[in-house]
Amino acid sequence: MKITLTGSLGNTSTPLAKILIAAGHDITVISSNKNKSEQIRAFGAIPAIGSIHDVSFLTKAFAGADAVYTMVPPDFSAPDYRKYISTIGENYATAINAARVKKVVNLSSIGAHLEAGTGPIKGLHDVEKILDSQTSATITHLRAGFFFVNFFADIPMIKQMNIIGGNYAESTKLRLVHPTDIAEAAAEELQKESTQNKIRYVVSDSQTATTIAKELGAAINKPDLKWIKFSDEDAFNGMTTAGLPTEIARNYVEMFQAADSGKLWEDFDTTESIPGHRKLKEFAQEFATRYNHSN
Repeated sequence: MKITLTGSLGNTSTPLAKILIAAGHDITVISSNKNKSEQIRAFGAIPAIGSIHDVSFLTKAFAGADAVYTMVPPDFSAPDYRKYISTIGENYATAINAARVKKVVNLSSIGAHLEAGTGPIKGLHDVEKILDSQTSATITHLRAGFFFVNFFADIPMIKQMNIIGGNYAESTKLRLVHPTDIAEAAAEELQKESTQNKIRYVVSDSQTATTIAKELGAAINKPDLKWIKFSDEDAFNGMTTAGLPTEIARNYVEMFQAADSGKLWEDFDTTESIPGHRKLKEFAQEFATRYNHSN
Protein backbone atom coordinates (compact mmCIF):
# COMPACT_ATOMS: atom_id res chain seq x y z
CA MET A 1 0.00 0.00 0.00
CA LYS A 2 0.92 3.63 -0.48
CA ILE A 3 0.22 5.53 2.73
CA THR A 4 0.74 9.20 3.51
CA LEU A 5 1.26 10.28 7.12
CA THR A 6 0.88 13.74 8.59
CA GLY A 7 2.61 14.62 11.85
CA SER A 8 6.23 14.82 10.67
CA LEU A 9 8.53 12.97 13.11
CA GLY A 10 6.24 13.35 16.11
CA ASN A 11 5.44 11.04 19.01
CA THR A 12 2.96 8.94 17.02
CA SER A 13 4.01 9.44 13.40
CA THR A 14 7.58 8.21 13.84
CA PRO A 15 6.72 4.80 15.32
CA LEU A 16 3.78 4.53 12.92
CA ALA A 17 6.03 5.09 9.90
CA LYS A 18 8.50 2.50 11.14
CA ILE A 19 5.78 -0.10 11.73
CA LEU A 20 4.32 0.40 8.25
CA ILE A 21 7.71 0.39 6.52
CA ALA A 22 8.62 -2.86 8.30
CA ALA A 23 5.36 -4.30 6.95
CA GLY A 24 6.46 -3.47 3.40
CA HIS A 25 4.36 -0.40 2.63
CA ASP A 26 5.45 2.71 0.70
CA ILE A 27 5.30 5.58 3.17
CA THR A 28 5.31 9.33 2.60
CA VAL A 29 5.74 11.56 5.65
CA ILE A 30 4.56 15.16 5.56
CA SER A 31 6.68 17.71 7.43
CA SER A 32 6.90 21.49 7.39
CA ASN A 33 10.58 21.30 8.31
CA LYS A 34 12.91 20.65 5.38
CA ASN A 35 15.64 19.74 7.87
CA LYS A 36 13.66 16.59 8.67
CA SER A 37 14.05 15.26 5.12
CA GLU A 38 17.19 13.22 5.75
CA GLN A 39 15.81 11.72 8.96
CA ILE A 40 12.65 10.69 7.13
CA ARG A 41 14.66 9.11 4.32
CA ALA A 42 16.94 7.40 6.85
CA PHE A 43 14.23 5.01 7.99
CA GLY A 44 12.92 4.39 4.50
CA ALA A 45 10.12 6.91 3.98
CA ILE A 46 9.64 9.63 1.38
CA PRO A 47 9.59 13.20 2.74
CA ALA A 48 6.91 15.62 1.53
CA ILE A 49 7.94 19.07 2.71
CA GLY A 50 5.28 21.73 2.92
CA SER A 51 2.58 23.34 5.03
CA ILE A 52 -0.70 21.77 6.12
CA HIS A 53 -2.17 25.25 5.62
CA ASP A 54 -1.54 24.77 1.87
CA VAL A 55 -4.37 22.69 0.42
CA SER A 56 -2.63 22.36 -2.96
CA PHE A 57 0.43 20.90 -1.27
CA LEU A 58 -1.72 18.50 0.79
CA THR A 59 -3.60 17.37 -2.30
CA LYS A 60 -0.33 16.58 -4.06
CA ALA A 61 1.01 14.75 -0.99
CA PHE A 62 -2.20 12.70 -0.71
CA ALA A 63 -2.43 11.93 -4.45
CA GLY A 64 -2.05 8.22 -5.22
CA ALA A 65 -2.27 7.18 -1.57
CA ASP A 66 -4.33 4.14 -0.69
CA ALA A 67 -4.73 5.57 2.81
CA VAL A 68 -3.88 8.69 4.80
CA TYR A 69 -3.18 9.24 8.49
CA THR A 70 -4.27 12.68 9.69
CA MET A 71 -3.50 14.52 12.89
CA VAL A 72 -3.50 18.19 13.86
CA PRO A 73 -0.10 19.26 15.19
CA PRO A 74 -0.06 21.78 18.05
CA ASP A 75 0.42 25.44 17.17
CA PHE A 76 0.72 27.51 20.31
CA SER A 77 0.83 30.72 18.26
CA ALA A 78 -2.80 30.31 17.15
CA PRO A 79 -4.94 33.22 18.45
CA ASP A 80 -8.09 31.05 18.37
CA TYR A 81 -7.08 27.45 19.04
CA ARG A 82 -10.40 25.83 18.19
CA LYS A 83 -10.56 27.70 14.90
CA TYR A 84 -6.99 26.67 14.07
CA ILE A 85 -7.76 22.99 14.68
CA SER A 86 -11.01 23.01 12.73
CA THR A 87 -9.36 24.88 9.85
CA ILE A 88 -6.74 22.15 9.52
CA GLY A 89 -9.57 19.62 9.50
CA GLU A 90 -11.20 21.51 6.64
CA ASN A 91 -7.89 21.57 4.75
CA TYR A 92 -7.55 17.82 5.17
CA ALA A 93 -11.12 17.24 3.98
CA THR A 94 -10.62 19.35 0.87
CA ALA A 95 -7.34 17.59 -0.01
CA ILE A 96 -8.79 14.12 0.70
CA ASN A 97 -11.60 14.80 -1.75
CA ALA A 98 -9.37 16.37 -4.39
CA ALA A 99 -6.90 13.46 -4.20
CA ARG A 100 -9.75 10.92 -4.11
CA VAL A 101 -8.41 9.21 -1.01
CA LYS A 102 -10.60 6.29 -0.01
CA LYS A 103 -9.38 5.53 3.51
CA VAL A 104 -8.40 7.82 6.41
CA VAL A 105 -7.29 7.14 9.97
CA ASN A 106 -7.62 10.32 12.00
CA LEU A 107 -6.01 10.94 15.39
CA SER A 108 -8.64 12.44 17.67
CA SER A 109 -9.03 12.44 21.46
CA ILE A 110 -11.00 10.97 24.26
CA GLY A 111 -13.69 13.54 25.04
CA ALA A 112 -14.25 14.41 21.37
CA HIS A 113 -17.88 13.32 21.72
CA LEU A 114 -18.44 16.67 23.47
CA GLU A 115 -18.85 19.85 21.45
CA ALA A 116 -17.91 22.28 24.22
CA GLY A 117 -16.15 22.64 27.58
CA THR A 118 -13.11 20.49 26.76
CA GLY A 119 -10.39 22.98 25.80
CA PRO A 120 -8.47 21.95 22.67
CA ILE A 121 -10.44 18.71 22.37
CA LYS A 122 -13.51 20.58 21.16
CA GLY A 123 -11.49 21.44 18.05
CA LEU A 124 -10.95 17.72 17.46
CA HIS A 125 -14.70 17.23 17.87
CA ASP A 126 -15.05 19.65 14.96
CA VAL A 127 -12.47 17.76 12.88
CA GLU A 128 -14.37 14.49 13.34
CA LYS A 129 -17.58 16.12 12.15
CA ILE A 130 -15.83 17.78 9.19
CA LEU A 131 -14.19 14.57 7.97
CA ASP A 132 -17.37 12.56 8.43
CA SER A 133 -19.63 15.03 6.64
CA GLN A 134 -17.37 16.59 4.01
CA THR A 135 -15.49 13.59 2.58
CA SER A 136 -16.47 10.39 0.80
CA ALA A 137 -13.57 8.47 2.36
CA THR A 138 -14.03 5.80 5.00
CA ILE A 139 -12.87 7.37 8.28
CA THR A 140 -11.61 5.74 11.46
CA HIS A 141 -11.25 8.19 14.34
CA LEU A 142 -8.74 7.14 16.98
CA ARG A 143 -9.84 8.74 20.22
CA ALA A 144 -6.66 8.64 22.26
CA GLY A 145 -6.31 9.07 26.00
CA PHE A 146 -4.08 11.55 27.81
CA PHE A 147 -0.55 11.09 26.52
CA PHE A 148 1.92 9.68 29.06
CA VAL A 149 4.60 11.90 27.52
CA ASN A 150 2.68 15.03 28.53
CA PHE A 151 4.11 14.48 32.01
CA PHE A 152 7.55 15.42 30.68
CA ALA A 153 6.34 19.02 30.91
CA ASP A 154 6.09 18.61 34.70
CA ILE A 155 9.79 17.88 35.15
CA PRO A 156 10.72 21.53 35.91
CA MET A 157 7.99 21.70 38.57
CA ILE A 158 9.24 18.53 40.20
CA LYS A 159 12.85 19.69 40.17
CA GLN A 160 12.09 23.17 41.45
CA MET A 161 9.21 22.52 43.87
CA ASN A 162 9.28 18.77 44.61
CA ILE A 163 5.61 18.46 43.69
CA ILE A 164 3.53 17.52 40.68
CA GLY A 165 0.01 18.72 40.06
CA GLY A 166 -2.70 20.34 38.01
CA ASN A 167 -6.22 21.73 38.35
CA TYR A 168 -7.73 18.31 38.94
CA ALA A 169 -7.92 16.26 42.12
CA GLU A 170 -5.57 13.54 43.27
CA SER A 171 -8.49 11.09 43.05
CA THR A 172 -9.11 11.88 39.37
CA LYS A 173 -8.51 8.75 37.29
CA LEU A 174 -6.87 9.65 34.00
CA ARG A 175 -7.25 7.46 30.94
CA LEU A 176 -3.66 7.34 29.72
CA VAL A 177 -2.03 6.29 26.47
CA HIS A 178 1.46 5.65 25.19
CA PRO A 179 2.16 7.11 21.71
CA THR A 180 3.47 3.74 20.52
CA ASP A 181 0.13 2.14 21.38
CA ILE A 182 -1.54 4.80 19.23
CA ALA A 183 0.90 4.04 16.42
CA GLU A 184 0.14 0.32 16.61
CA ALA A 185 -3.61 0.95 16.56
CA ALA A 186 -3.25 3.35 13.62
CA ALA A 187 -1.13 0.84 11.71
CA GLU A 188 -3.72 -1.87 12.27
CA GLU A 189 -6.57 0.34 11.07
CA LEU A 190 -4.65 1.62 8.04
CA GLN A 191 -3.88 -1.90 6.85
CA LYS A 192 -7.25 -3.57 7.28
CA GLU A 193 -10.37 -3.39 5.17
CA SER A 194 -13.09 -1.05 6.37
CA THR A 195 -16.41 -0.14 4.80
CA GLN A 196 -17.90 2.35 7.23
CA ASN A 197 -16.84 5.19 9.50
CA LYS A 198 -16.08 4.23 13.07
CA ILE A 199 -14.55 5.36 16.36
CA ARG A 200 -11.84 3.41 18.14
CA TYR A 201 -10.64 4.37 21.61
CA VAL A 202 -6.95 3.91 22.37
CA VAL A 203 -6.12 3.83 26.09
CA SER A 204 -3.15 2.05 27.64
CA ASP A 205 -3.88 2.45 31.37
CA SER A 206 -6.21 4.15 33.84
CA GLN A 207 -4.68 5.53 37.02
CA THR A 208 -5.44 8.19 39.60
CA ALA A 209 -3.29 11.30 39.87
CA THR A 210 -2.11 10.02 43.25
CA THR A 211 -0.86 6.79 41.71
CA ILE A 212 0.78 8.67 38.86
CA ALA A 213 2.71 10.81 41.33
CA LYS A 214 3.68 7.72 43.33
CA GLU A 215 4.96 5.76 40.33
CA LEU A 216 6.84 8.65 38.76
CA GLY A 217 8.27 9.61 42.13
CA ALA A 218 9.49 6.07 42.79
CA ALA A 219 11.21 5.97 39.39
CA ILE A 220 13.15 9.20 40.07
CA ASN A 221 14.01 8.41 43.69
CA LYS A 222 11.44 10.81 45.09
CA PRO A 223 9.13 8.37 46.90
CA ASP A 224 7.38 11.21 48.72
CA LEU A 225 6.33 13.01 45.53
CA LYS A 226 2.74 14.16 45.98
CA TRP A 227 0.01 15.23 43.59
CA ILE A 228 -1.27 18.72 44.39
CA LYS A 229 -4.57 20.06 43.08
CA PHE A 230 -4.18 23.67 42.01
CA SER A 231 -6.98 26.17 41.68
CA ASP A 232 -7.92 27.01 38.12
CA GLU A 233 -6.40 30.45 38.60
CA ASP A 234 -3.13 29.09 39.96
CA ALA A 235 -2.91 26.53 37.16
CA PHE A 236 -3.50 29.24 34.55
CA ASN A 237 -0.93 31.55 36.13
CA GLY A 238 1.60 28.72 36.37
CA MET A 239 1.22 27.89 32.69
CA THR A 240 1.53 31.47 31.51
CA THR A 241 4.50 32.09 33.81
CA ALA A 242 6.14 29.02 32.24
CA GLY A 243 5.69 30.63 28.83
CA LEU A 244 2.42 29.25 27.46
CA PRO A 245 0.31 31.81 25.59
CA THR A 246 -2.89 32.91 27.29
CA GLU A 247 -5.10 31.18 24.70
CA ILE A 248 -3.36 27.84 25.18
CA ALA A 249 -3.32 28.05 28.98
CA ARG A 250 -7.03 28.88 28.99
CA ASN A 251 -7.79 25.83 26.85
CA TYR A 252 -5.70 23.52 29.01
CA VAL A 253 -7.38 24.73 32.20
CA GLU A 254 -10.76 24.00 30.61
CA MET A 255 -9.64 20.54 29.48
CA PHE A 256 -8.51 19.58 32.96
CA GLN A 257 -11.74 20.93 34.44
CA ALA A 258 -13.49 18.40 32.20
CA ALA A 259 -11.13 15.67 33.42
CA ASP A 260 -11.77 16.63 37.05
CA SER A 261 -15.55 16.50 36.59
CA GLY A 262 -15.34 13.12 34.86
CA LYS A 263 -17.32 14.19 31.78
CA LEU A 264 -14.26 13.75 29.57
CA TRP A 265 -14.35 9.99 30.06
CA GLU A 266 -18.10 9.32 29.97
CA ASP A 267 -18.35 7.98 26.43
CA PHE A 268 -15.15 5.93 26.70
CA ASP A 269 -16.36 4.32 29.92
CA THR A 270 -19.47 2.98 28.17
CA THR A 271 -17.72 1.86 24.97
CA GLU A 272 -15.86 -1.40 24.35
CA SER A 273 -12.20 -0.78 23.54
CA ILE A 274 -8.97 -2.65 22.90
CA PRO A 275 -6.47 -1.76 25.64
CA GLY A 276 -2.93 -0.70 24.79
CA HIS A 277 0.02 -2.66 26.09
CA ARG A 278 2.23 -0.03 27.76
CA LYS A 279 1.34 0.68 31.37
CA LEU A 280 2.24 3.42 33.84
CA LYS A 281 5.02 1.41 35.50
CA GLU A 282 6.78 0.99 32.15
CA PHE A 283 6.38 4.66 31.24
CA ALA A 284 7.80 5.65 34.64
CA GLN A 285 11.17 4.29 33.50
CA GLU A 286 11.03 6.44 30.35
CA PHE A 287 10.13 9.37 32.56
CA ALA A 288 13.11 8.71 34.81
CA THR A 289 15.46 8.67 31.83
CA ARG A 290 14.14 12.04 30.62
CA TYR A 291 14.19 13.42 34.16
CA ASN A 292 17.77 12.37 34.80
CA HIS A 293 19.02 13.88 31.55
CA SER A 294 17.20 17.22 31.92
CA ASN A 295 18.76 20.37 33.33
